[in-house]
Amino acid sequence: MSSHSAFAEAADALAVSVLGALSGTGGAVQLARYVDDAPDTLAALAAVRVLGADVFSPHLLGGDPFQAQDAAVVAKAFDAFPASGAPDEPAVAHRDHATAVLLARLSGDDTLRTVAPAPPEDAALAPRDDWSGWCVRMAQLAPLATLGLDGPVHEAARDGVLSLSRGVSRSILRRDFPTALRLVRWLAWLRHEGAELPLDPDVAAEHAWLVGGTGPRTALDLAIARHFLEQRPGTPPKETARP
Repeated sequence: MSSHSAFAEAADALAVSVLGALSGTGGAVQLARYVDDAPDTLAALAAVRVLGADVFSPHLLGGDPFQAQDAAVVAKAFDAFPASGAPDEPAVAHRDHATAVLLARLSGDDTLRTVAPAPPEDAALAPRDDWSGWCVRMAQLAPLATLGLDGPVHEAARDGVLSLSRGVSRSILRRDFPTALRLVRWLAWLRHEGAELPLDPDVAAEHAWLVGGTGPRTALDLAIARHFLEQRPGTPPKETARP
């Protein structure tokens, strides 16, 4: 098996574990045990890096406790796969920084912010006249659509409600359902903030999933979107942190 295939399988396995914890059908996510039990430690650490901020979903959205040994695993994953900070990978930089911010919030360990600093505010934001390209970037940044984060990407989402809605419709028409659900996740987060939306995210989410949704990571995006959709609109998170 190639390293790429092993990393992809490990990411799917971790997504299943996170999804189970978030939905209440599994136990709490224990990253340290996941890595210790994995047949390929490097692939398991790669999975932690791939899921990024989403590994914290059961803790942020479900209130599960976050253990010190799990914080150590996130730091170890960054050691194994360092943040690149490459200017041609702004989405990666934003996701890495979001992981560092949430790790600091949940564990009190701010070390990762030194290796995954905040990228320039315009680093991940495509030109406003290219709404379809901008939606592709925002889909890549879907892990930032969670509780506990606020920053330039979130401001862009607030300013781009119409573009996000058009992006959902376009993705569904193109049968690109994973992208559609990532964008629905942003719309769900926006509605939770009290934003008025031109497209019903509940209907879009169910249609995209029933028609073509597949895979653990897509299921995780849907579960996180549903969390926001089931909350009363405008209910603020207990605490937010700017990336």
